[in-house]
Amino acid sequence: MARKYKQVHRKEIDFSLEEWAEIERRSAACHMKTGTYIRNIAVRGEMNFYDMEKVVPVLNGMRIISNNINQIAKKANETNNLYAGDVKKLKGDIQSLCRSLSQYLSTIQSTKV
Repeated sequence: MARKYKQVHRKEIDFSLEEWAEIERRSAACHMKTGTYIRNIAVRGEMNFYDMEKVVPVLNGMRIISNNINQIAKKANETNNLYAGDVKKLKGDIQSLCRSLSQYLSTIQSTKV
């Protein structure tokens, strides 16, 4: 019979007040809980933080576009009126937008925390 809960190992670690303050500062900079931050640092060795504030307007624009596409698809299904050329152009535009977004995201600098 399989275990209901995964097995875990627990280890207690003591930090000085200065060390703990630094850990809390770094975990807050990554918008993470302190325990999650410590676990990730212990397993991965370093943390890279990406400031996504500049990307939020682009992502919101993508959501609006996808909502418009869904509305177009719904109307096309209701009327059974769909042109292959329109679909091809829409797919091309979306692929172009995705490529542009991907290139933009690859230029965002990470901050080692």
